[in-house]
Amino acid sequence: MWYGPQPTIVVHDPELTREVTPEINLFQKPHAGQFFTLLAPGLVSYNGDKWAENRKLINPAFHLEELEVNLIWFRFCTKTSCQRISKNRELVSPKGSFELDVWHHLQTLPSDAISRTAFGSDYEEGKRIIELQRELAEHCVQALASVFIPGLRFLPTKRNRRRRQIAKDVEDSIREIISFRMNSIRAGEACEDDLLGILLESSSQEIDNHESKDFGMSIEEVIDECKQFYFAGQETTSALLVWTMILLIRYPDWQARSRDCCRNFLVNCVFVQLDKSSIQD
Repeated sequence: MWYGPQPTIVVHDPELTREVTPEINLFQKPHAGQFFTLLAPGLVSYNGDKWAENRKLINPAFHLEELEVNLIWFRFCTKTSCQRISKNRELVSPKGSFELDVWHHLQTLPSDAISRTAFGSDYEEGKRIIELQRELAEHCVQALASVFIPGLRFLPTKRNRRRRQIAKDVEDSIREIISFRMNSIRAGEACEDDLLGILLESSSQEIDNHESKDFGMSIEEVIDECKQFYFAGQETTSALLVWTMILLIRYPDWQARSRDCCRNFLVNCVFVQLDKSSIQD
């Protein structure tokens, strides 16, 4: 197919895909649009050596031992979310029923987990950053759904001004957290075991190994990776939770098998039966 003057080939053959994927210098990512660069810059937009260098620095954040630490936060956030939902039981009589919209909880759960695993002790500020990122995404989606008028994005409209202000607030907030962390590292304190701490430690080690600031990540690149981490996990996890609920309702026998599995690890748990009447069509 053609995108304007540029030809595009869509590959469906898995074998060809395996051959193409490792050729990072031959087959490069297309230039990201303005909104993509604003929302999720970082590793996913890099090509060639730049991609390889930053991937090497980010890899430690996804080692098994680090993921095991993250599981503690995932468990804590899930338990907290379940407790919030359970409070609604008090509003219903023992023989009654009511409709509960869980979408808000399914959005809050991933954002809480991401803010804790990405920013650790700076969780509250991280949560505010994620809320700003969510609002920024909504503005960008609205702009993409609007009629395209060349040059409109440069005009000081209400939406454009708000979008720029959010982008600035997000960057300033992350930069402030990074500055505080860097001062702590210089003072001899240990790095925190969250995403930001791992990125800063990995980048610092790379600079020390090569004795040059030309290596490692710049502050701007660390900011970009933190932004990207939100979009890599927030909406995908929320959508996965919704789809999981739909499948459990569609196949009740899966619920029974899941409960049997959970009973091997959990005690004194009350399981709720999901059926088609549990959700709106």
